[in-house]
Amino acid sequence: MDVKTVVRALWDRIGAGVLVGAGGVLLLLGWLGVSGTPYAEEQIPYVISAGFTGLALIGIGATLWLSSDLRDEWHRLHALEEGVRDLLAADDATDSTSELPVAESNGTSAPRRRSVNR
Repeated sequence: MDVKTVVRALWDRIGAGVLVGAGGVLLLLGWLGVSGTPYAEEQIPYVISAGFTGLALIGIGATLWLSSDLRDEWHRLHALEEGVRDLLAADDATDSTSELPVAESNGTSAPRRRSVNR
């Protein structure tokens, strides 16, 4: 399989992986910068630049991955819907006088129940 075809088909998952990886690297670099100094005023730039950016990239990557999963589910649901429509169209073409089976009734609106002895 061609790499270009795979990237074109899975661009959203590849992008999500890259974003989450980059966010993890930024969090690691921020932690390394913060751990190198005991002074809070020297730690704040690392937290703001690397920490917040890393969290944002991880959040965007996770959202992109979730979006691609949802799009796959919608495609599967659409394929199932088309299959049901095709089956119904084929059934209508072969037998136009068929009826749906009717459930048995016991004269009341409540369904009939069986008792089970233990």
